[in-house]
Amino acid sequence: PNDWIGGWTLFYWGWWLAWSPFVGLFIARISRGRTIREFVSGVLLVPTAFTLLWMTVFGDTAIHMILWEHVTSLGEAIDRDSSLALFAFLEHFPFASVLSLVAIIMVVVFFVTSADSGALVVDMLASGGQEGTPVWQRIFWAGSMGAVAVALLLADGLTALQTATIASALPFTIALLCSMWGLLKALRLDATKQTLRYQAITTSPATPRAYSDWQRRLRNLMMFPRRSHVTRFIAEVVRPACEDVAVEMRKQGYGVTVSEGEDRRIRIEIVHEGEPDFIYEVRPRAYAMPSFVPGSDEDEPGERKYFRAEVHLKEGGQDYDVMGWSREGVIGDILDQYEKHMHYLHMVR
Repeated sequence: PNDWIGGWTLFYWGWWLAWSPFVGLFIARISRGRTIREFVSGVLLVPTAFTLLWMTVFGDTAIHMILWEHVTSLGEAIDRDSSLALFAFLEHFPFASVLSLVAIIMVVVFFVTSADSGALVVDMLASGGQEGTPVWQRIFWAGSMGAVAVALLLADGLTALQTATIASALPFTIALLCSMWGLLKALRLDATKQTLRYQAITTSPATPRAYSDWQRRLRNLMMFPRRSHVTRFIAEVVRPACEDVAVEMRKQGYGVTVSEGEDRRIRIEIVHEGEPDFIYEVRPRAYAMPSFVPGSDEDEPGERKYFRAEVHLKEGGQDYDVMGWSREGVIGDILDQYEKHMHYLHMVR
């Protein structure tokens, strides 16, 4: 005969929606590089399952104690102050003091990690999305958030803040619906791109072999180059290949840029106005030396490294190495990938 069910549901519905942009930024940052399957399992299913287990065990135990064991004092304590419900519940178990101490530690950890993630997101927003911000800046935001929380508690302003939070959920609802539509659209495009990646395009001749003879190809397969060898290959072979393609594309009226990154990676970017741009990049990437390489067993595990010149497109790494290819072979690979990109643009229209 009261509005507890409706109030509880409405409050948490609005609370989750209002927090979603902030929490989404934090989760997106710590989940970078994970697959959607890993994200759903680690961020959605595992916490939900733990919460379900916690609520089931503790909630059902408390209900059983009140209804069947007639522990009326527990119900009265919850009625007086629901924030003390957990500690009133733990008083009815052995080692109540120890359990209460553990509960306090868990509550502190919850608030500290929430404040830390909040400070991280606010720091990122205030820094224009930069990640390598100074430590003092993040401490400043954490301290500021704590000071605001203390001021609200002392001024009894939490109720007004909660009301404003629920009210702000309505515009966020519209934004989230748009985000959901954008996510589905992006996943559809990504699925099309993945499908086309493994399809053979036969509209033009195949790329010439990157190796002139089988002996040279074998030597490249058995070679585990150092960083200096890979960066020299990228500078002397990959960059001229990208510049040759850029020159021809500019003759056709396209905007093309060739740039170099901090780790000596080379990127060629072909701009398509109104459509996804084409990006082809070759990066030096380190790996631990395999144990079967002669002489590697004399080193400590993970001590020796070798490098690959790996191809990356706009959607991510392609998991193949072009180290040792000729300039014509790299040009052919750029054209192959660009041809797939053009076919992708045709398929998604």
